[in-house]
Amino acid sequence: MTLSQLFVAGIFVLVIGSLIFTRFRPSLVFASAAAVCFLTGFVPVESVLQKAVNPGLVTLVALLLISIGLEKARWLRAISDGLIGGGLKSSLLRLTSATALSSAFLNNTAVVAALASSIKAQRRHPAGKLLLPLSYAAILGGTLTLIGTSTNLIVNSFVLDRGEPSLDFFAFLPIGAVAVLVGLIVLLLCNRLLPEGGAVEEEVAQYLLEAEVTADSPLNGRTVEQNNLRQLETLYLVEVIREGCSISPVAPTELIRSGDKLLFSGDVRDLQRLQAIEGLRLFALDDDTLHMELTEVVLTPNSSILGETLKSCQFRTRFDAAVVAMRRGGDRLSGKLGEIQLQSGDVLLLAVGQDFKHHRNIDKNFYVISGTNVQRQLSRRDSWLMGFGFAGVVAGSAMGIFSLLKGLVVLLGCMVALNIVTTSELQRRFPFQIWIIIASALVLAEAFSGSGLADSLAQSMRAALQGAGPLVGVVGIFLLTLLLTELMTNNAAAALTFPLAWSLAESFEVSWMPFVMAVAYGASASFLTPFGYQTNLIVQNLGGYHLRDFLRAGLPLTIAYSLSVLILLPIVFPFER
Repeated sequence: MTLSQLFVAGIFVLVIGSLIFTRFRPSLVFASAAAVCFLTGFVPVESVLQKAVNPGLVTLVALLLISIGLEKARWLRAISDGLIGGGLKSSLLRLTSATALSSAFLNNTAVVAALASSIKAQRRHPAGKLLLPLSYAAILGGTLTLIGTSTNLIVNSFVLDRGEPSLDFFAFLPIGAVAVLVGLIVLLLCNRLLPEGGAVEEEVAQYLLEAEVTADSPLNGRTVEQNNLRQLETLYLVEVIREGCSISPVAPTELIRSGDKLLFSGDVRDLQRLQAIEGLRLFALDDDTLHMELTEVVLTPNSSILGETLKSCQFRTRFDAAVVAMRRGGDRLSGKLGEIQLQSGDVLLLAVGQDFKHHRNIDKNFYVISGTNVQRQLSRRDSWLMGFGFAGVVAGSAMGIFSLLKGLVVLLGCMVALNIVTTSELQRRFPFQIWIIIASALVLAEAFSGSGLADSLAQSMRAALQGAGPLVGVVGIFLLTLLLTELMTNNAAAALTFPLAWSLAESFEVSWMPFVMAVAYGASASFLTPFGYQTNLIVQNLGGYHLRDFLRAGLPLTIAYSLSVLILLPIVFPFER
């Protein structure tokens, strides 16, 4: 390798290491690496500016902005109420089929967030049997169309950057349809591997609530048993914080003192039981400006308060909301609520103020699962207009009447004109993080290829295969992308493996389509961990899932999905140019 190739290789190693082993935001990692490539002269300024307005990238941004209007439509909420009924398997089949179909055209994060609240509210079946299949079905459905997932659009942006025509709207459908069918069958057969822990009665028991014994409390000097703190039925006293020290487990004979912080685990719907106890104060509910109509949110992977505590991030001031209770998967939280470091995927139960829904930072920090409606719902007329408009854009693009980008831009303009979305909403929800990641990844890809590193690695890989055909190369690219997407994120995995896949196709002197599609399908195979895809993160805490649950349910699905894709890739996309 030349010195320049070693330098670029070092940048890529640092990027992968930072994404896997550090808590730096992916956007910061990619932007920093792209800046180094630019400042060292590996990529000229004209090329950097061109990457920032790549047609595929602009298409993705336009689609994400249009999804703001789609999220407000009434269909998902209306449809979700009728999906669960009858036996578990029939409910599971209806739920996963509808989710997969919706995710082929709509933002799958919004689909999962909308349906998850209905799953949590129903009492027919354990939610733990339905929530993880819901996420998996959304991921599978994204493989059906060009706009089904941001990963497909990212891959398309790389293709356009190479001077090739855009991928067809339904180019993903033949393999995606088989993958969805096989995946749904596996979900039905392997549903018994999922825990029952998502049932309503068990799910709420994982919430942590905090109360303080007031200075003049009649509880002072009396034991836990004498104060009837062991007889709250749906609430359980799990810990006492006294002068910075933790007392757990709490014995019935433990004396309660003024100033003690009492930590309860239990059914958050029974907060009134704690409020009714004289001398016990719940901070979040003391403020009359906050509503008792509680709002449940999940912290996003890009939240600005990750790693901070509720106290250090000034949560009440920043969001006009107070945290009533907190939950983290099936893990037991310990310590005062205000001093627990926040992690992506944490579920917070909020008492919110009047200004909560108007704050610009809500969408960037939380997925709102239930409770206060942060977004206004569209009227019936606007919902139909939004639906017909989006369907018209999809149909026109699929038939080649106009480009997808032109259709999306026109639709976005109409949405603003009809006040379906406002300019302030578009500004607030602009996917800046995704734009930075993809634009920076395009810059890195040019440095990877321009330095000759991609060709050098591709030639080395081909030599290592010792005369094996291109199919082995496709399998290798698919498995590499699949591994990376489980360790970081699907978008980052696609961005990192695409340049290598392209160069490998050129070294074999075959069509690039099977290699590019291997990247797209591999980046969508996020079934083994909650980290690779946002929908997995949403359901992880709502269903109380542990990593072992993802591994147990996701492994059969990963194997079936991978076999389906790898068998069909050379058939649907031949290697001949």
